[in-house]
Amino acid sequence: MDRYAVMGNPIQHSLSPHIHRLFAETSGQSLSYEAMLVAEDGFTRAVDAFFQSGGKGLNVTVPFKEQAWQMATKRSQRAELAGAVNTLSFVDNEICGENTDGVGLVRDILQNHQCQIKGKRILIVGAGGAVRGVLAPILAEEPAELVLANRTVSKAETLATHFQDHGKIQACGFELLDDRPFDLLINGSSASLSGQLPPLPSTCIGPYSGCYDMMYGAKQTVFNTWAAQQGAAKVMDGLGMLVEQAAEAFFIWRQLRPETGPVIKTIRNNL
Repeated sequence: MDRYAVMGNPIQHSLSPHIHRLFAETSGQSLSYEAMLVAEDGFTRAVDAFFQSGGKGLNVTVPFKEQAWQMATKRSQRAELAGAVNTLSFVDNEICGENTDGVGLVRDILQNHQCQIKGKRILIVGAGGAVRGVLAPILAEEPAELVLANRTVSKAETLATHFQDHGKIQACGFELLDDRPFDLLINGSSASLSGQLPPLPSTCIGPYSGCYDMMYGAKQTVFNTWAAQQGAAKVMDGLGMLVEQAAEAFFIWRQLRPETGPVIKTIRNNL
């Protein structure tokens, strides 16, 4: 039986084992998938031991995504741009690194929520690793404009410069956002984890705006509650992104794309 795992610290909260077991069941695949708690100074040893013992693939979560990027002897273009890797596989004696976060986000927005990115005005809040990991796939969809807003403007400017060859992107502070509403707002900041709101003006949201929080939970996130109160046409959370990025990893490992809709519904009901 092919063996897969997710490595992180902490790891007990991870839904990845449940998601991949559901994928395996619904697609008739025989595999095992476990969550592995790894010491913060032991990631390289853990990865080497896993692959040397015959392991086929790994998902990587906090705080090891940058270390996984460094370990990968072969990286995809989107992993290269993201500067982080969340999916590893061992092929022809090479550790192959991929970042599936952005693909998962885009697929969730386009397919599961039937929203558009192409030709739209997009606002992304935040300039950390979560945002960096999704910018290339979003820009590949050719939005009319992509604005990065962040408290520390220099971090947003650095990201905008890094991705400027991939689409129309600019950076600014929250106070410099103009009065025009955006078609799609994506919260990629960590504010929702602490129950806080980014300091966005309400004018960012219009009657046709869609709002997406990359965080998720049993209850609506603070960002999505605020967006609904401002009259957003639609609010979405990151659960679908989680399942879709896992599906992309499953496809990389198994060359089979699992059906995600029933899995999203199952995980949602279990929250």
